[in-house]
Amino acid sequence: MGSSRPRLVVSGDSDEAANEFCRIMGDNVEVVRPGAPDAGTADGFLLTGTFAKRTQDLQLCAQGFLDSVPDALVLVDADNKVVWHNQMFQAMADCQQSLIGLSFLDALGSPELLSPAVLPVKMDPGPDQILKAILKMAERKFVAVRASRSPLPIGNGATQPFTTIVVRDVSEEILENQKREALYRAGIELGDLSPDEVTEMLHHERSDLLKQKILDYSQEILGFETIEIRVLNPETNELLPLLEVGMQPEAATRRLFAEVEGNGFTGRVAATRLSHLCRDTQTDPFYLSGAVDARSSLTVPLIMHDQVLGTFNVERAQIFDSKDLEFLEVFGCVVAMALNQLQLLVAEKVTTATASSDRLRREIALPTDDILSSATAILEKYIGHDPDVCEKLQAILDNTRKIRSQVDLLSEHVDAGDTAFLSTTSRTRVERPGLKAKRILVVDSDESVLKTAHELLERHHCTVEAVRSGQEACQMARSHHYDVVLTDISLPDMTGYECFCKILDIDDRLPVILMTGFGYDAGHSIVKSRQRGLKSVLYKPFRREQLLTEVEKAVTPPPPHE
Repeated sequence: MGSSRPRLVVSGDSDEAANEFCRIMGDNVEVVRPGAPDAGTADGFLLTGTFAKRTQDLQLCAQGFLDSVPDALVLVDADNKVVWHNQMFQAMADCQQSLIGLSFLDALGSPELLSPAVLPVKMDPGPDQILKAILKMAERKFVAVRASRSPLPIGNGATQPFTTIVVRDVSEEILENQKREALYRAGIELGDLSPDEVTEMLHHERSDLLKQKILDYSQEILGFETIEIRVLNPETNELLPLLEVGMQPEAATRRLFAEVEGNGFTGRVAATRLSHLCRDTQTDPFYLSGAVDARSSLTVPLIMHDQVLGTFNVERAQIFDSKDLEFLEVFGCVVAMALNQLQLLVAEKVTTATASSDRLRREIALPTDDILSSATAILEKYIGHDPDVCEKLQAILDNTRKIRSQVDLLSEHVDAGDTAFLSTTSRTRVERPGLKAKRILVVDSDESVLKTAHELLERHHCTVEAVRSGQEACQMARSHHYDVVLTDISLPDMTGYECFCKILDIDDRLPVILMTGFGYDAGHSIVKSRQRGLKSVLYKPFRREQLLTEVEKAVTPPPPHE
């Protein structure tokens, strides 16, 4: 019965089995009770009662199951001291030594409490209560804590309360939520223009402010250093550069179109409306060289009201993953809303400028026509007689036309930084490229016809000059260049046929279109003019499309003979 007897810790949920074991073994073993000071140096353990039936659980624990769990497991006694923990707890605490004997929070390095507002210092949940908390361990490291208290048997029928704590690393989830909250705030700030900014800032200043905010949020919230944003021009299908940081010069100035082939990820994304994650730029066949040393890229479409406004592209040397793409798509929605707001402001500016110039153009159209006609008639009389008068008359003609051109520029001028924001919604006029910069002479004694001709034709960027008689028409045709003449068949001083013939005598290559009301032609001007080569007739009141089509056809040169 000396010290050579094996020392055995006997534990169970009741004392009966333990006492029976001691009676059978007698003095052959030294029985040690759990909780004794020297229990940790025993030669073995004996579990009795229902504990013995859980040997499979104990075997798993013995094989390292608790250390293989990805969460930290901690057992804290009534004095708030750690009495046991698995290896993961040491890893979370960044400590190589055992943390047994320390308080739970001290073992973690006194982390900052994020929620709830107050955490019980002793980690002492009430009965049937689960205590939950979020702790900040370091700058980008967060853990979630779940703790519950329950009595555990310690032998001889006695129990002792212990707190079981599960600690889980939730850094990724917390950082993602912080990004989402930051993106939500960014969305509010990007679209938050004060009345002063709307009324006092120029459009290019608003554009610069937006671009700076996008850049700041891209770098601070998402950590993207190399970015490129392009805006789609719906008329040309070209993706115009709006914002670029970190791209190679040839990439930043590269012309790209919203097409599936030949335009890299940017064109492909704009055409398909689908985001693209490039994990390896060296093997992806659609990648066009952008940033130096870029190994991965993300490209998302900027869509608002089911319309593609542009694209957002980021590149870097590290590999992007699906989470990065998800956040860029969220931010892309925010950027699209901000671009749409700027687009609406630009559209409002263009509409206001167009309305102002149209109103002014209507007011000065006929008075300036009269000035041009009168100055031309006087100039024709003085040519060869008084050079000084001729010079002054020519200056009157030039300055009158200059005034008109400046009025036209009011509706065409848009800040250079804003042109990319224009969409089909802000362009109410159908473009007819064949009419642009053409010069048209309209001859009619009816003032309403002259006004209508100005209004319909000048919308398409051609120059209209009008006179009221055949004699004035001939004077203008002799002194100035025109691409086509529109003349009524009934003029105060001659018939349409006579006017047609006189203009052909001046320039037989100048196209002439005759106009008549309700098809009435008492002098048979149309029939006789057709015999001399007349090709087009317009009927008043004008049908807009017919007028534009006939004029465009007249000023368009025929295709070359093969």
